[in-house]
Amino acid sequence: MPAITGRRVRLPLSRRWIADLMHACRAIPLVTVERRMDLSATVAARDRVSDPPAWAALFVKAYAVVAARTPTLRQAYLRFPWPHLFEADESVASVAVARQYEGEPAVFFGHFRAPERKPLSHLTGQVREWKTRPVEEVRSFARLIRYSRYPRPVRRLVWWLAMNLSGRHRAKTFGTFALSAVGSAGAGLLNVIAPTATAIGYGPFAEDGTVDVRLTFDHRVLDGLTAAAALADLEGVLRGEMVRELTAPAVGVEAA
Repeated sequence: MPAITGRRVRLPLSRRWIADLMHACRAIPLVTVERRMDLSATVAARDRVSDPPAWAALFVKAYAVVAARTPTLRQAYLRFPWPHLFEADESVASVAVARQYEGEPAVFFGHFRAPERKPLSHLTGQVREWKTRPVEEVRSFARLIRYSRYPRPVRRLVWWLAMNLSGRHRAKTFGTFALSAVGSAGAGLLNVIAPTATAIGYGPFAEDGTVDVRLTFDHRVLDGLTAAAALADLEGVLRGEMVRELTAPAVGVEAA
């Protein structure tokens, strides 16, 4: 058999921070629950809006509404100085954003603080800014780039401290829940690895307005029934509060 030829490729910076993320999350016992949601009413309401909000904004706000009345969804497991839970008073959403950086595909993370208190138009505008603004001008993106330039032992220590030293700092740095979805590309993530107790992912919408939504959770923080109830509540919010906001005149519904 002829020898296999090839070359050694230097790890791009964008893969370095993903490797650090995977290393930081390696000990988290992750479990995923799935629910097929009928969001046909939400799809119809969104289609009637002249400038429709991003689905990421809808899911982030709806899940934050659920988390506001379910304290467990705002908790995180910390190991220092002894194993304990930290419960944030408000949600911080971490949204995965696909960009190009130094000629390579990259995933950055934008943050929303208390998204349940913000209009969908504001959340959508922020998502669009994350997708178009130079990455060095987005604070959380620039911080990720800066830290990823440190030597690996320093990076790993920084990540560990951010994960375990302070619950407040962890919520501010990583969020209390995450959202990562590739439904627009016609696929769905089976689980989302994130340094948060819960993470949401959803696939492409079917023609009848149904969609598979998955919630990956840290089993040290919550159990399957709580996660399943959160998905049921999320569907109710998407079909209720979100539809009402979409049909409100301020959202920009086209006149009949």
